Amino acid sequence: MTAGLLAFALFAYWALAPMRLSATPLDFSVKPGSTARAAAAQIRTQGADLSPRLFYWLARLSGQGTQLKAGSYEIEQGTSPWQLLQKMARGDQSLLAVTVPEGWTFAQFLQELNLAPGLDHDAAGLSDAQIMQRIGAPPNMPPEGWFFPDTYLYARNSSELTVLKRAYHAMQRQLTSAWDAREPGLPLQTPYQALILASVVEKETGSPSDRSKIAGVFINRLRNGMPLQSDPTVIYALGTRYTGALTRKNLQTDSPFNTYVHAGLPPTPIALPGDAALQAVLHPAATRALYFVARGDGSSAFSDTLAEHNAAVDRYILKRSP
Repeated sequence: MTAGLLAFALFAYWALAPMRLSATPLDFSVKPGSTARAAAAQIRTQGADLSPRLFYWLARLSGQGTQLKAGSYEIEQGTSPWQLLQKMARGDQSLLAVTVPEGWTFAQFLQELNLAPGLDHDAAGLSDAQIMQRIGAPPNMPPEGWFFPDTYLYARNSSELTVLKRAYHAMQRQLTSAWDAREPGLPLQTPYQALILASVVEKETGSPSDRSKIAGVFINRLRNGMPLQSDPTVIYALGTRYTGALTRKNLQTDSPFNTYVHAGLPPTPIALPGDAALQAVLHPAATRALYFVARGDGSSAFSDTLAEHNAAVDRYILKRSP
């Protein structure tokens, strides 16, 4: 065998042989703009026995030297340099996830992002107004309600602001779609009013089967000029002063968010509503009910009249015998 053939055989053997890894699976990241040689050097420092020089030639000879994609990856024991090259050329990255449940507030979303591993926390230290400006929202838009609750996947070292921007645009899409297909004749003048009411319905709903009927009660109250009288709006107004139980004094708190004191909708959403809450508000149940009270098992009892409602309160809240 000639020296050239021997060298080629050894190179092919190296390309197809499993790499030694410091851990399995091995997570590593490659910075944007890295050449094949620089990428291999980064991977080597993160725990893979990979020759930058040989990896460079493997990428060049295969024609994939300019196709490698930066990002976060995961490989198992037994992975060869050739398999690694194909993985990076495909951009087959390992992704992390952050989940935002329906009904969380914007502050809770920010806190979850701050705790999420692998994110570049570039929103830390920014005011709400600065965050909204950075993600392209209109001036003076309050952030509450404008981020769609969902699970968001991201590559390691992604921008926190990028995740926020994705959630913001997702809510815009959901709200626009829901508003365009709304039931006619609702006492809601703008998509933002629908978003506000959806956030209240989100916080009031214990059982999903009650959601559209709860929305129907609030729609009826708006039509009749009655205050919404929603406990979650008072809790939102209290903020950190809320101790876990509402008092008569709490219900008299003078805040624009207190829907016992002020008629109509609160000035902004009080949480991040999901699509089901948006749909419930824009397609409410046909009901004459004006009242509802929690039964204590997650469901609600609905009443058309105040007398029926007081009886339900006696039964489910005050625990009096009928």
